Amino acid sequence: MGTTIGELAVGAVRLGAHAGVESCMSVPHEARLLPGKPVADEVLADVAQRVTKLREAGVQPSLATVLVGDDDASAGYIRIKQRQAAELGFVSPHVHLGADATQDDLLRAIDELNADPAVHALLIQYPPPAHIDYDAALLTVDPDKDVDGMHPLNLGRLSVGLPGPRPCTPAGIEALLAYHDVPVAGREVVILGRGATIGRPLAMMLAQKRPTANAAVTVVHTGVPDWQRYTQRADILIAAAGVPGIIQPEHVKPGATVVGAGVRYEGRRLLPDVAEEVAQVAGAITPRVGGVGPTTVAMLFRNAIEAAEKASR
Repeated sequence: MGTTIGELAVGAVRLGAHAGVESCMSVPHEARLLPGKPVADEVLADVAQRVTKLREAGVQPSLATVLVGDDDASAGYIRIKQRQAAELGFVSPHVHLGADATQDDLLRAIDELNADPAVHALLIQYPPPAHIDYDAALLTVDPDKDVDGMHPLNLGRLSVGLPGPRPCTPAGIEALLAYHDVPVAGREVVILGRGATIGRPLAMMLAQKRPTANAAVTVVHTGVPDWQRYTQRADILIAAAGVPGIIQPEHVKPGATVVGAGVRYEGRRLLPDVAEEVAQVAGAITPRVGGVGPTTVAMLFRNAIEAAEKASR
């Protein structure tokens, strides 16, 4: 995933006709990059300190993982998370259910982890095999152990500004913009994509009254015939449609911040929503690789340590 945000306007010209974009692109220009790694490093350093503090108090932070099936990519993601957990000082118990596991098998595993006081946070690797109802399984996860922040109760907490685990990619995007000093408050933010994992929760987060948010937020999607009319006026454009190359230079206001949060894979090839040429128009942009992705993982561990801290009180 990746995301970019428009920062300083290059002139006061609003992007309109395609000819105007071509004129802008004729001038050599390259947007400022907004890498996610330094953001993630800062968050994870804080998490590591908090882990140490809990362990000194006799509490061992724990992040449990559940994998259903034998998909190589999913198993690889689990290994990466377990390795990161070990580096931070978490223990990471793992439950691996075979490809023939039933919905009831998964629910029993979740119930056992919910009931275990030594487990503070819980992750069900997505996507599961086709015969498994992921949403139904998510509903059975203890909301306080929901490390992805996607349980309906946690999304409800988010909607009214109550504390709780936040969806990882939206939280990572907000942190990315704040780290790179991209002004958000009072700016016009347009999110292309209305998905439950990015678009909808991110809109709620960036509209809330906080120094790193407090924006005028518009959510638009590909079902709107003239969606370009909205993206062309955005100070900060966040692409989360999952449609490779959907954001082209003519869809971006000169000087805008562009965050690429949507991707699709073709085999092992990553295809982002934002075309590379957009960097010639944007004022600031997330890199094709290493943008939002590292911040998403960091926010997962921030949710995990917050769950452990809450359980230890």
